[in-house]
Amino acid sequence: MQAEQKSIFIVVDPNDDQQVALERALTTAKLRTPQPKLVIFVAVDGEAVDTRATNDHLFRDESWFREQIRKPVEDAGLECELLVCWSSDWQGAIIQESKRYNAEMVYLPVHATSSRRFTFAESKWQVLKSARCPVVLIRPGAKDRRKVVLATVNYQAQTNQQRQLNRQITERANYIANVYGAELHLVNAFLDSMLYPDRGALAKLADKTGVPTSRIHVKRGYTNEVVAEVAKDIDADLVVMGTLNQYGETGSLLRGNTAERVIGSLDVDVMVCNEFTSTEAPKAQADIGTEDALS
Repeated sequence: MQAEQKSIFIVVDPNDDQQVALERALTTAKLRTPQPKLVIFVAVDGEAVDTRATNDHLFRDESWFREQIRKPVEDAGLECELLVCWSSDWQGAIIQESKRYNAEMVYLPVHATSSRRFTFAESKWQVLKSARCPVVLIRPGAKDRRKVVLATVNYQAQTNQQRQLNRQITERANYIANVYGAELHLVNAFLDSMLYPDRGALAKLADKTGVPTSRIHVKRGYTNEVVAEVAKDIDADLVVMGTLNQYGETGSLLRGNTAERVIGSLDVDVMVCNEFTSTEAPKAQADIGTEDALS
């Protein structure tokens, strides 16, 4: 029996004037063969948007749907399924419906901020932590190409959970690189010089992943600073990273300071994988890390 077709699940907030997630999805979908199924999910993030009736942007008529969604899709030569949601549980609806539509990934728009420190609404953080597929954070003004992909990995992984996340990150990064014919790089930051992998470990890593050692970047420093530096040096278009689903005493998901700092230090699109991420979609599979980090 043929497997159910995968889709790209695109979140559109009618409060926004520019639909950056939809724009990016259309640009990249045209490069795919075969072209993916597009599911456009229209819903308001009540935690990040003024939902009072005085907000004129919350009133959208038929012409808005036609001009902002239908026409761009048709102009790109693509087809889509439009899904409108009025649930107050914005993040829960995204997680539920992206799973129901067998999403390969979720495109989630990230709004520009006027403050220097990157901040993330709790609702978006819940999506990152709980989605069953990778979530791609689409940044306004970021490059829409997919020529250089940078995967952030943890060679010093000590737990099975961390090792599994390493595998998911590299599987997804390999998949994206293969789909778009992109150049794949790996990056790892460390603070303790005793944890630097030796030449033999790097050679084994290059052999397993197919990534030459010249494109494996191991640098000392804080993760967010190292990833931002390497992303800039190689002119990365997409950074693939992971986040663990850790819970606090109240049972709520911890935001993850490292992940938040990494996302905040970048001005390119970021794909976030978590431990729930399905590994069924990618065909290119590769283990990651030193031998200790894999076993």
